[in-house]
Amino acid sequence: MIKTPNAILTAVGLGLLILPTAALADSLTLPADARVAVTVVDNLTLDDAERDRNDILLHPAGDHAAASHTLPEHCVLVGNARLDGDRIRITTHALTCIEAQASDSEIYSGEISAAAYEDDGSYGVLANCDAGRCELAADTPFVLQLAEELSLEEQPNPSAEINAQRRQANGEGVANPIPSDAPAPD
Repeated sequence: MIKTPNAILTAVGLGLLILPTAALADSLTLPADARVAVTVVDNLTLDDAERDRNDILLHPAGDHAAASHTLPEHCVLVGNARLDGDRIRITTHALTCIEAQASDSEIYSGEISAAAYEDDGSYGVLANCDAGRCELAADTPFVLQLAEELSLEEQPNPSAEINAQRRQANGEGVANPIPSDAPAPD
């Protein structure tokens, strides 16, 4: 039996804990209080007539100084927005991510509990307001801070299964068999 020194196991374990990328093999995990950079997909406008909006779409925003972790590039988050003075308070409740590596892709989908914060730690996102009408532009990054740990298992990927069948050689692929050597019909 080969014995692995405890120091090596500890170093490997600590290395896994500080990985900034959220996806690891068969699960997507982020710790509680993780901060990820996002933007709204479309400009968000709220005013006195429409102070709340449900089911807004967000996506990762790349690098941001206040972010502590990153989500896979291809993610969509679903949340709600509420106007509060000159701030828009955003909370999220659902997340779907696809992480592609070469010809393989993993799908993660589930619940997420996070809220939007400014870089200074204040709750809500400072909006561009004029005469009671406030707008948050789609190119304005902000951070979401998780209220609890996120841990999503990889979902079945029917497209990957179909593509695997198509890649099978010698005509065994169900979806895309190699044609036989028979002459073409007249």
